[in-house]
Amino acid sequence: MSINFPLLLVIAVAVCGVLALFDLLFLAPRRREAIASYQGQVGEPDEAVVERLSKEPLLVEYGKSFFPVLAIVLVLRSFLVEPFQIPSGSMKPTLEVGDFILVNKFAYGIRLPVLDTKVIEVGDPQRGDVMVFRYPSDPNINYIKRVVGLPGDRIRYGSDKRLFINGQPVAQQLLGEEPGSLGSVALYEEQLGETEHQIRKEMKRYRIEPGREWLVPQGHYFMMGDNRDNSNDSRYWNDPRIPKELLGMVPDRNIVGKAFAIWMSWPDPKVRNLPNFTRVGLIH
Repeated sequence: MSINFPLLLVIAVAVCGVLALFDLLFLAPRRREAIASYQGQVGEPDEAVVERLSKEPLLVEYGKSFFPVLAIVLVLRSFLVEPFQIPSGSMKPTLEVGDFILVNKFAYGIRLPVLDTKVIEVGDPQRGDVMVFRYPSDPNINYIKRVVGLPGDRIRYGSDKRLFINGQPVAQQLLGEEPGSLGSVALYEEQLGETEHQIRKEMKRYRIEPGREWLVPQGHYFMMGDNRDNSNDSRYWNDPRIPKELLGMVPDRNIVGKAFAIWMSWPDPKVRNLPNFTRVGLIH
């Protein structure tokens, strides 16, 4: 069962805030009245009694203590920066399994938490951006891929594994080979828009995939992983609940933010190893 952390955080902030407000408006004045009444009845007030009368209920004390911390976390996570961990190798070599990344939440507009409604326009995804989004077939799952197709683009991915955008081949340069899951892997330098980045392609496949074309509708984006032959992305999504013309497309409302930095890497916390910082840097 997936946990909706943003919703839980909003509820926690609301509950703590209500407790603090209830104390400010009702409970605190009663405590002050009780203390004033006691002090008026005795010559020398007992400090222990005054302290007991002024003591906040335990639930209110916890609520007031947690409220500012949770509120700061909510603001940071909802409107500024949110951390994520990479669970798969679909973005190799750009991102490795276990990389901890930071995502800019306001790069593509300010959105309300939980509702994900955009309230302030800031910018739009650009070709080549590494973007976190909610998987269209299950919005509770976050995906991270690279923006390949913008609204209005015609995308073609040929059987020769060449990418075309609006009829033009995307520039790429062979860098070399490295070991892969199905044999050797070719490493390329690819140019998407203003972004230069590396991609991987398996040299051998169990099957040859036919070339396909997609037209990106307005308000949607076409996403691909840098590990081209090992990525569940816009090329492969299939959901009978989604209209055929929107299959594989990420609607603007599903955007979470732009991934911009790796701040730590910890491939397998269960194994006796420590997190490392050798991969710390900006994401291209």
